[in-house]
Amino acid sequence: MTETDSVRLQITGMNCASCVGRVERALLAVPGVESAAVNLANESAQITHTSAVSVADLVTLLDDVGYPAEVEEITLDVQNMSCASCVGRVERALNAGDGVLGAAVNLATETATVRYAAGANTPAGVAALATDAGYPAAITSEQESDRDQRKADEIDELARRTLFAAVLALPVFIIEMGSHLIPGMHHLIMGTIGLQSSHYLQFLLTSLVLFGPGLSFYTKGFPALFKGAPDMNSLVALGTSAAYGFSLVATFAPGVLPAGTANVYYEAAAVIVVLILLGRLLEARAKGRTGEAIRKLVGLQAKTARVERAAGIQELAIEDILVGDVIHVRPGEKIAVDGRVLTGSSYVDESMITGEPIPVEKSDGAGVVGATVNGTGALTYRAEKVGSDTMLAQIIQMVEQAQATKLPIQGLVDRITQWFVPAVMGVAALTVAIWFLFGPDPALSLALVAGVSVLIIACPCAMGLATPTSIMVGTGRAAEMGVLFRKGDALQLLQESTVVALDKTGTLTAGKPALTDMIVLPSRDVADVLRLVAAVEGKSEHPIAEAIVADALAKGLGLPEVDGFDSITGYGVSARVDGHAVLVGADRLMTREGVDLGALSAQGEALARKGKTPLYAAVDGQIAAVIAVADPIKPSTPAAIAAFHALGLKVAMITGDNQRTAQAIASELGIDHVIAEVLPEGKVAALEGLRVGDGKLTFVGDGINDAPALAAADVGIAIGTGTDVAIEAADVVLMSGDLVGVVNAFDISQRTMRNIRQNLFWAFGYNTLLIPVAAGVLYPFGGPLLSPVLAAGAMALSSVFVLSNALRLRWVRPAMQATGQGGDPAQQTPHAVPAE
Repeated sequence: MTETDSVRLQITGMNCASCVGRVERALLAVPGVESAAVNLANESAQITHTSAVSVADLVTLLDDVGYPAEVEEITLDVQNMSCASCVGRVERALNAGDGVLGAAVNLATETATVRYAAGANTPAGVAALATDAGYPAAITSEQESDRDQRKADEIDELARRTLFAAVLALPVFIIEMGSHLIPGMHHLIMGTIGLQSSHYLQFLLTSLVLFGPGLSFYTKGFPALFKGAPDMNSLVALGTSAAYGFSLVATFAPGVLPAGTANVYYEAAAVIVVLILLGRLLEARAKGRTGEAIRKLVGLQAKTARVERAAGIQELAIEDILVGDVIHVRPGEKIAVDGRVLTGSSYVDESMITGEPIPVEKSDGAGVVGATVNGTGALTYRAEKVGSDTMLAQIIQMVEQAQATKLPIQGLVDRITQWFVPAVMGVAALTVAIWFLFGPDPALSLALVAGVSVLIIACPCAMGLATPTSIMVGTGRAAEMGVLFRKGDALQLLQESTVVALDKTGTLTAGKPALTDMIVLPSRDVADVLRLVAAVEGKSEHPIAEAIVADALAKGLGLPEVDGFDSITGYGVSARVDGHAVLVGADRLMTREGVDLGALSAQGEALARKGKTPLYAAVDGQIAAVIAVADPIKPSTPAAIAAFHALGLKVAMITGDNQRTAQAIASELGIDHVIAEVLPEGKVAALEGLRVGDGKLTFVGDGINDAPALAAADVGIAIGTGTDVAIEAADVVLMSGDLVGVVNAFDISQRTMRNIRQNLFWAFGYNTLLIPVAAGVLYPFGGPLLSPVLAAGAMALSSVFVLSNALRLRWVRPAMQATGQGGDPAQQTPHAVPAE
């Protein structure tokens, strides 16, 4: 089987949906490229390819089709090089890295200059290539890449171009439009500079606009047109060139035009350029805000840490921390990287990872996660994962991959935009021909106005931005709520689901037995009985025994010494404690030993009907208590099930437990469908049975045995307390350990898809309605003939509307708030109830 790799490239020069389609078709035409998803909103392409294709090949291809990949160059300070063979080793290590296009190492200056494709790697990742080869490398401080700053500089440059164009276009607009709108303005111009001089002035100013700030429309648009692949720039270039060219003839050779048609349209050409530049400026600023979630996640990282080295404790940059380093954390500081506590005790705020507000206790041996915040204690810990291996780095990578994915709904946009621009050019040509042949005088002028309006208003910017901007903002906001979409298409499939199937153990429940009920005879003391029973069970290794012991210790009860312990297989245990003979086990143990259960027999049966495991305790041959042990339901589970029903979902439970226990839990929670006594390999078949009648299906699980079911479901959701295997098989990963995240995942999915549909409705509706208006279909019925200037304004506003609508998702609040460390058995304290 051919090995595949995935790479993410940043791409420049894309302006609309047709650009996206062109880039995708070019990439998919390369032998060895299996898939390519291009995102206009974050200007990236996610490409899956075989080893037959290199990143350098892809970069060259993108250059050839006119949409260059963004290439960055950094300089590294490299240590430990002593000879030419060291140089060769470092160069080979760097050139073998993801996205590296070339590396040159200088032994004399101990530096390496590396060119790499932006998005395919990072400065820190490139430096790690040399470090891993045994030559520690650090980014030269003045060379460190800053994409955000570069984007800010691009926005500033676009703002300057827009302002310069507006200053030049304003007099043209006032002279020409003022003559039509302001009484006396035409006579004022005629009486001062004269009509011809005003045309010369408009020509000069418009030329400066078109061949200054607006030059990029022509340098990009006409080459694309001549290649037979016109884009948005081609439409703008054609439209403004037509208006400008006609005006040139009317200014310098009016005699060649039919009488009464020698009008100038300089203001249309100049103002169109200004408005489209303004629209792109607003787009660029809004697009910058769509990636706010990623920047927030990156900003969570600590910048430095106090690290033990040979010379003592040093303040080091986070990039310089190595696996195995011992790191000191003071109260209130951020944890720098992932690791395990060596000494100290503290509470750590992990809400940025889990979404749960309650700080988590950390002491010797506990794991800590980079970017979480230490409380009032001091800790030392050993670094276990650094750089791209940390949990935060993997979260960022998951979000970026989800944002680059295409949803199935995007296929409609792709099919339309593939022929959209050529079709618009055809409509514009047909419009000009009809007006010229059948329009009223001055037919040529009216034909020009209508044709230019069609070209300008039909730019498919809004179509290209409608889906990716919503995906970026929606998945980013979801990440902030602790919901990670590993696969972007899960965003659409989740809101199409009609059934959510839940694993029981570890998903609905804590996944760990706990003592839930203890009913004692009135003549007995609750604490005393629990102390005796826990002492006996302390000698057993059974999980139920562990639950009883844990509860006694949590209540501060000391466990006395035990003599004569005996484990009776299939029945229970017996021992002598403090001079008392103690029996603990099932009802059959009591029957065998001749102990009368009395009133506790009915209590035990009631507990069993609730899906709990009843155990009986006898002291000195007399029944003393019935104890119930169960895997407790997580505190947030009932509210989550109710929320699923409110969302219109059917809820099913799949478990390996016996039918009676499963049915008891289902009845308590209001679960619609129960599939019990299912072996791990049978979960996939159980899902297929549910899917047949109910359409799209989502499965939620957390264990290794859930991985096949997570992969088989339309959408697999792994909860955060699960294993790495389950998480790898899932489409969505929750950082919290309860079902609150699942509810929030469904909610953000529905909101995002609703937002996408709103954007697409606007984008398609805008073009569908306004292209005929621009072509002049209303004119014969007394309606307006749309000015090219108004067409340019409407086109710019349509893109801004789509972006602004998508940005509303930034303020979506969680449908359910985390309730704390959901599922911790310690939080579910059993209560003692005297026997009736």
